[in-house]
Amino acid sequence: MAAEKLRDLSQPIDVPLLDATVAAFYGTGSKEERAAADQILRELQNNPDMWLQVVHILQKSQNLNTKFFALQVLEGVIKYRWNALPVEQRDGMKNYISDVIVQLSRDEACFRRERLYVNKLNVILVQILKHDWPTRWQSFIPDLVSAAKSSETICENCMVILKLLSEEVFDFSRGEMTQQKIKELKQSLNSEFQLIHELCLYVLSASQRTELIRATLSTLHAFLSWIPLGYIFESPLLETLLKFFSVPAYRNLTLQCLSEVAVLSFGDFYDAQYVKMYNVFMVQLQVNADTVLNSPISIVYSYLLWQCFHRQQISLMLMQMDHQMNRLLFRTWPFFSHHFLRQSHIRVLEASQESIASLLMGLEYLINISYVDDTEVFKVCLDYWNSLVLELFEAHHNAENPAAVANMMGLQMPFLPGMADGMGSQLLQRRQLYAGTMSKLRLLMICRMAKPEEVLIVEDENGNIVRETMKDNDVLVQYKIMRETLIYLTHLDHDDTEKQMLKKLSKQLNGEDWSWNNLNTLCWAIGSISGSMMEEQENRFLVMVIRDLLNLCEITKGKDNKAVIASNIMYVVGQYPRFLRAHWKFLKTVVNKLFEFMHETHPGVQDMACDTFLKIVQKCKRKFVIVQVGESEPFVSELLTGLPTTITDLEPHQIHMFYEAVGHMISAESDQQKRDEFLRRLMELPNQRWTEIIGQARQSADVLKDADCIRAVLNILQTNTSAATSLGTCFFQQISLIFLDMLNVYRMYSELISNTIAGGGPFASKTSFVKLLRSVKRETLKLIETFLDKAEDQPEIGTQFVPPMMDPVLGDYARNVPDARESEVLSLFATIINKYKAAMIEDIPRIFEAVFQCTLEMITKNFEDYPEHRLKFFSLLRAIATHCFAALIRLSSQQLKLVMDSIIWAFRHTERNIAETGLNLLLEMLKNFQGSEFCNQFYRTYFVTIEQEIFAVLTDTFHKPGFKLHVLVLQHLFCLVQAGALTEPLWDAATVSYPYPNNEMFVREYTIKLLSTSFPNMTAAEVTQFVNGLFESTSDLSTFKNHIRDFLVQSKEFSAQDNKDLYAEEAAAQRERERQRMLNIPGLIAPNEIQDEMLDS
Repeated sequence: MAAEKLRDLSQPIDVPLLDATVAAFYGTGSKEERAAADQILRELQNNPDMWLQVVHILQKSQNLNTKFFALQVLEGVIKYRWNALPVEQRDGMKNYISDVIVQLSRDEACFRRERLYVNKLNVILVQILKHDWPTRWQSFIPDLVSAAKSSETICENCMVILKLLSEEVFDFSRGEMTQQKIKELKQSLNSEFQLIHELCLYVLSASQRTELIRATLSTLHAFLSWIPLGYIFESPLLETLLKFFSVPAYRNLTLQCLSEVAVLSFGDFYDAQYVKMYNVFMVQLQVNADTVLNSPISIVYSYLLWQCFHRQQISLMLMQMDHQMNRLLFRTWPFFSHHFLRQSHIRVLEASQESIASLLMGLEYLINISYVDDTEVFKVCLDYWNSLVLELFEAHHNAENPAAVANMMGLQMPFLPGMADGMGSQLLQRRQLYAGTMSKLRLLMICRMAKPEEVLIVEDENGNIVRETMKDNDVLVQYKIMRETLIYLTHLDHDDTEKQMLKKLSKQLNGEDWSWNNLNTLCWAIGSISGSMMEEQENRFLVMVIRDLLNLCEITKGKDNKAVIASNIMYVVGQYPRFLRAHWKFLKTVVNKLFEFMHETHPGVQDMACDTFLKIVQKCKRKFVIVQVGESEPFVSELLTGLPTTITDLEPHQIHMFYEAVGHMISAESDQQKRDEFLRRLMELPNQRWTEIIGQARQSADVLKDADCIRAVLNILQTNTSAATSLGTCFFQQISLIFLDMLNVYRMYSELISNTIAGGGPFASKTSFVKLLRSVKRETLKLIETFLDKAEDQPEIGTQFVPPMMDPVLGDYARNVPDARESEVLSLFATIINKYKAAMIEDIPRIFEAVFQCTLEMITKNFEDYPEHRLKFFSLLRAIATHCFAALIRLSSQQLKLVMDSIIWAFRHTERNIAETGLNLLLEMLKNFQGSEFCNQFYRTYFVTIEQEIFAVLTDTFHKPGFKLHVLVLQHLFCLVQAGALTEPLWDAATVSYPYPNNEMFVREYTIKLLSTSFPNMTAAEVTQFVNGLFESTSDLSTFKNHIRDFLVQSKEFSAQDNKDLYAEEAAAQRERERQRMLNIPGLIAPNEIQDEMLDS
């Protein structure tokens, strides 16, 4: 009864009853009571007339949660339906919200008591402003400033509203408003800022109220990044801010404001004011900090204890508050330095001796702060050091290019002969100016270097050395930035870098500075600068480093200590393949040391040894197959002789990695006879075991059913797969040896699985026995796929291996129950088709018959079952569409409809990989059919369906990652009709009475109708404008894309969400540009990350 009364909105809602319902929802009653209350509140929130009750609820309710519920309803209306409301209703609500805010913030006690409520009302008001200001509420800023002058508490709240407005327009507008609306609001804020500026200055000069001053400083912080520069530099604002810096209560907010000023770009017009501001600030900082610069800890104590020192009479509680405020200041100072000392400003400070002294003092402060064990502070400091060192490096790097130097020095003049020496001298002086700071910074980077991804051995919270179980992404990001910074520093002074590293290493050897952490950070730093020195210097440096590390390993006692040293040796040598290729004796010593570590059972050491061995072999493989000076045989031959002993203590997955590494060695041998002999010796152990098992199976097939035998078969296949990964075509001899027996085992295990599931029901597929059998089947398929994928494109290989697989693999897939079908069959045949392309056309019908219908039945029941089959099925379809399109054309209309339905189902999928594969497949199909004789027939059947389905996924919020491909599909469709490529009508004359003059007109009308129906909150004019814009921008992908982005925001489907996926393409392009830049600087891309063979000459 109560629920029915609340649902009746034809009369004023019963507020006490609503209060009780809300209280029941938030209360501690029974689960049923909360569920019933939740159901009622949801129904009310979804009722389109509920918002008309908001004013009544706000006036009558005494429950804050009920008021928030009402405001939530109102917020939804403002976001999605505001422009569709009658003018009088909009104005009435706008005036009411404004009046309530003024009323609640007029009285100090009421304002403090109702602060949460007022804050929510402020948010609502700003949401209204985003629609109505400036066009329908031109007097808003004057009205607000006028109200602010009537009361200090009203003024404080006005500051909060202004801050919210600035954040909404300048910080959070992308993806929230159309680009035109953002531009309009920014222009309005700029043009009316004088009133706001005067209000802020008046408050800061006249008010004594702490809360109001803090609110004003906070608002200024939000505004300073975009206001016209004259308001900052041609007014008393800077002097006022610097005055407030000395007041503890305002220090942090003031520093944030000064940081915003520092980040501004203003040419050289305000240089004098900038220098004055920085010098005054540094004087105040010295007075307040009172620190001794040569102590890294002193600045911490000065910031944390300064207030306590000067206020000994305050209670302990106030002292703790001061401590926290100064700690916050301590965290804010690096932000300030980051912006103040950036490239565009730092040159201004280099102009005079007085400024230089302040500049170097600021950098000294920042280095000392960088040593503090506070992650957030260090991140900010690191960002600044990275940008400063990059700027100094670029000046140094471009010194040999006179035109670049002229531009870099800011000289706007033609470059004349003879100027280079003068500029080179200036650059040299500049490097000398920062030489002391850069040297200290190198030591900082070495002492605090983050852990690289390759290091697997870490110290746990109990001080024990253990194998790392989970990667810390924050640490990896920090390592990347620190590595880049240290490489720039190395380029600036190779000798100082080498000197500092060797000095710290000598302290490890003599025990003066020995600790796990010190050795770790030093070795991570040494490994991080690989490739940044000239080869001769790097060789000399590495000889000393590796020699000292090996000596350290010999003289240090204790398993944990040795594990740490071993980890560091392996990391360092793994980073310098160029050095190892040039020094065979070191390479051989290092590899033999790795073989020693493979017998070390300390957690993580064996894994890292195998990993490092693989990494070294990939870059130095040629060295292992030639007879080196002083050797009687190639190292690979020596290795194969001792292989059983080397791998005796390794786990199976480590052995597989070892086999992959040796496979790389063998692949470098150019003599086929020698290569085949090396491969025979490598595979001798697994082949002996394989022959033994197959021999026993021929006597009695039951042998293959034993669990230990199944595990042995699986291990043999995995070993073969690892070798095939690195050998490619060279693996032909080995796979030919086991191929037919392997297919027989596959067939037998498949029948065994089917019989077990048929007898035991669906739960039989979950038993460990069936899982083990299926692992063998999967590994068989993976081995064949790996070999065919890695082998060179030789048709005879396909002819030899593909036909025998048709029945054992394809036929088995079709015959099996769904739970026994291996998804690897789909990926195997996708690989085969991608490899042999049109040669597979004749086999497509058989493949289609075996996998298509039965797989679709498995994956289209829901979006969860058989996840592996989903992606691999659509990858197979895409391979067919790309390379064997002629086979698809031969399908019957029913079969083609099944294909198209499956593609649509794929891009509807919420799993990103599946949706993207479906969209790429759709694009392939559209382009292929466009160029075929069946173009008109295909598009007449599917054009409208495809457009409707693409708009459906484009405008929901579950498929944003596919935005780029959605846009490409729509552009293709609209270009097709605009160019007149379709000569037959897309509409059905039997159901459409109006004869359209052409397909473009039909698609235009259909799209307008489709979107108008889907988005009733948008007017017909808005939808028509959008569709017309699509047709006008089809030739320009960037404009077409931006037009769709604006529509998604305008439709309100994408408001208040993370919309970064809509800009993913631009972000990817930026990442690629950054990679190209890094490739041009020696050392920035680690040698192991460069995708080249680095073969020996």
